Amino acid sequence: MDLEQIKALSEPDMLAVNQLIQKQVKSDVVLINQLGFYIVNSGGKRLRPLLTVLAAKALNIQNNNHHTLAAIIEFIHTATLLHDDVVDESTMRRGRQTANAVFGNQASVLVGDFLYSRAFQMMVELQQMKVMDILSDATNRIAQGEVMQLMNCNDPNTTEESYFEVIYSKTARLFEAATQLAAVLTKQDPDIEKAMQDYGKHLGTAFQLIDDVLDYTADEDEMGKKAGDDLAEGKPTLPLLHAMWNTDKDNADLIKHAIENADGMPHFDKILKIMQSTGSIEYTQQCAIEEANRAKEAVSVLPESEYKAALLGLADLSVNRNS
Repeated sequence: MDLEQIKALSEPDMLAVNQLIQKQVKSDVVLINQLGFYIVNSGGKRLRPLLTVLAAKALNIQNNNHHTLAAIIEFIHTATLLHDDVVDESTMRRGRQTANAVFGNQASVLVGDFLYSRAFQMMVELQQMKVMDILSDATNRIAQGEVMQLMNCNDPNTTEESYFEVIYSKTARLFEAATQLAAVLTKQDPDIEKAMQDYGKHLGTAFQLIDDVLDYTADEDEMGKKAGDDLAEGKPTLPLLHAMWNTDKDNADLIKHAIENADGMPHFDKILKIMQSTGSIEYTQQCAIEEANRAKEAVSVLPESEYKAALLGLADLSVNRNS
């Protein structure tokens, strides 16, 4: 199933989710309204709430609680973006200025806090302790992942194991929660809940791996941000680490210096050539394909439906994209 078919299938549910997001972002505080609407209407993929919707429908949900859950997931994700852009001093995202570039760092951090707290207010409305348990753990794990990434920044000794722990924490954990909670809402048996949890985890990992590839290979207009941001910030992502581990000493020293000093952009073309000669792009892509295949295997236990087909399609799309 391709992206247009998935969008058409999920359109009624996603319309309801978007209406709920617009309603819940409203506040009596003018700046929250302005910044909140700016960020939630910034052209994001809405991938995480889409996953919640598709997973819940694949599990034959009989009420609209998945709309609330999908909006919660999107608010948590959006809050992390607001905070990340401040930490990374980013000025562009999805082809437009970041909220911190328009409204300032202080407002972005505080509105991010508002979205986190709004998400937890909405969790209470679902009146399910397990939902609170999973989402509070996921939110805490995301924060830990961001701190771990900060610690790894400018560290060329970062291991592959540490890299994967970071991308699980900061990205895959919320994907995992989004799909696991669909099983919780529909009161599935533990084996189905575990299958949905595994699907989200592996899909999120694949998605982040491809994001890290695209930072070096994508067209700036397609990505909506400058290529090489990770290199400019000294982030030791897998394509860069693999290249450093598999090239000669001079090239490895160049990459090491670029990571340590966050000054690799003048050498971007050379470093990209090193990645290509060492097969580092292909290595990272293959890791993503393996994760996507694990995600597809996880949902093989579900009964056949167009929603299961959509989940399988998203796994393929996660590794075959340009932005």
